[in-house]
Amino acid sequence: TIVHFVQCKESKTELMMRPNIPVHVVAQPEFLGPHEDKFAFSYTIYITNQSDCSITLRNRHWIITHADGTTEEVIGEGVIGETPELAPGASYSYTSGALIPTPVGSMRGSYGFVTEDGQSFRAEIPEFALHAPDTLH
Repeated sequence: TIVHFVQCKESKTELMMRPNIPVHVVAQPEFLGPHEDKFAFSYTIYITNQSDCSITLRNRHWIITHADGTTEEVIGEGVIGETPELAPGASYSYTSGALIPTPVGSMRGSYGFVTEDGQSFRAEIPEFALHAPDTLH
């Protein structure tokens, strides 16, 4: 899965209008098992800076959808207590988790980044499925 936005040295207007692919985000979810009355999932996120300048991940916004259609939002600074800086070509990965009330769900969201020259932008995280074994055919 590739997140689209433009190279860091362009203006904010161009950041929103021109497609490019300087950040690569991949999610790998895994079912951990039931936990009390919920279902536990872990996910590992891999981020690669394919731009020509350093970027820093500042915040995250997740939308978690449960099988019954209800959603929850998670908004916070950094990821797992870190605000990683990625030099051009550098990668970063982290593992986190989600507890949801249904055996099937999904997650999508975005990361807020800032470039070395102070431009802020968001990178979309495409939706990925969360499902317990034997729940999808």
